[in-house]
Amino acid sequence: MQVVEKIQDLKHIINQLRQEGQSIGFVPTMGFLHEGHLSLVRAARRENDFVVVSIFVNPIQFGAGEDYEDYPRDLERDQHLASQAGCDLIFSPTVTEMYPAGYATYVEVEQLTDTLCGSHRPGHFRGVTTVVAKLFNLVMPHRVYFGQKDAQQALVLNKMVLDLNMDLQFQIQPTVREEDGLAMSSRNKYLDPKQRREAAVLFKSLQEAEKMIQSGEIKAGSVKHAMDELIRGGSDSEIEYVEIVDIQSLRPVETIQGQCLVALAVRFGKTRLIDNIIVEV
Repeated sequence: MQVVEKIQDLKHIINQLRQEGQSIGFVPTMGFLHEGHLSLVRAARRENDFVVVSIFVNPIQFGAGEDYEDYPRDLERDQHLASQAGCDLIFSPTVTEMYPAGYATYVEVEQLTDTLCGSHRPGHFRGVTTVVAKLFNLVMPHRVYFGQKDAQQALVLNKMVLDLNMDLQFQIQPTVREEDGLAMSSRNKYLDPKQRREAAVLFKSLQEAEKMIQSGEIKAGSVKHAMDELIRGGSDSEIEYVEIVDIQSLRPVETIQGQCLVALAVRFGKTRLIDNIIVEV
């Protein structure tokens, strides 16, 4: 497996692969890989000749006071895990390599970024779409892989791909969970033992929502209230949002019909966790 830091070196390798007619699968990450990331790498391995993983903690998607400086980093560990999962090349650039002096160009998807995490993290998705657009241009993948855990991010990026006529296949893979249901996340590392136990209530609340909806409850307010009560009663946490939105527009709904995304963001101390499920009526 190769590790590349320079854009020029990456372009040389990608151009050669393209000339040889090899298909390229791509998994963008911020590193500190876990089983969720690795499931994406294995999916890319099954479907492509060559697999690229990017590891880059992207500063422009972090807001003031967020955890950019503290975000977990361990490139040596990531190299070992990625290689075992079938990665052929890791692209791990520096910040100045991606954003040299004078950098002034950004990509922004409107509307889909107005709700959920977008309304609580101003500028976050502009940073995500900008860096991913750059990475797509550099890696020139045939297929890209994202997890449902970051559902809004995946939908926003898929919209960018469609609107900008990017020539690639966009794939969203299921959320990978711990035994107690907690969605795998690099930020789980921040949780102390008590917070880690309590964080299992997030998936329990999503399961309760699914159970209520399957039993005939279509009032979003009633489902959200039950989730809120379960989370507050089962943990010492701060709810940022519990929301039910239309899967296409990501706009909140009052009546649950068609496909909807049940999503939440909750803080345990300084650690912000997100999760979601898709329901259909």
